[in-house]
Amino acid sequence: MLAVAITGSVPSTGRVREFGDGLGGAAPFVWPLVFALISVVVPWPISAGATGLLFGTALGTVLALTGVLVQAVVQFWLARRVAGEHLRRRVLERAPRVSAALERNGLLASFYGRIVPGLPWGMVNYAAGLSRVRLRELLLGTLAGGTPKVFAYVALGGSFGDLGRPEAIVAISLLVILALGGLVIARRGLLSTDAP
Repeated sequence: MLAVAITGSVPSTGRVREFGDGLGGAAPFVWPLVFALISVVVPWPISAGATGLLFGTALGTVLALTGVLVQAVVQFWLARRVAGEHLRRRVLERAPRVSAALERNGLLASFYGRIVPGLPWGMVNYAAGLSRVRLRELLLGTLAGGTPKVFAYVALGGSFGDLGRPEAIVAISLLVILALGGLVIARRGLLSTDAP
């Protein structure tokens, strides 16, 4: 996106990968922080796709997942340490089902929160920080529920320009399966206040 803004043209896949390769040994340490920062203003699936384009599917998945976890920690602690009671009430009122589910079972709610389509991950992170959820529960739920989606978006980015590649087909299939599973979870009300 930055390259498009600066040059006015879309760089080739090869040029983007050259940039990723140019980061060298710093990439595993720098990119997750960049990912977390970018994802504040750009939806994380786009950041994950860019990560796949830059670093390929294998390394990209690890880096994007690390970025997702960094962002979860930062948002959790901001909510827990900085947010006042007014903000706490406001967020919990805007997301009562998520909040109630987090209070009941933080690990399971964090897991479901990564699968249900259309549920912003940042909202889950902030709601977890405003509730009694332990950071460990949020991170484990994020790893278990988020890894398949992160892999899928990274694989799509890594397959940019050739969506007929096997990893792109697997990624698209996985996203469809996760969306359907997430809809079943939402439909059955597993995030509702009535769920056991």
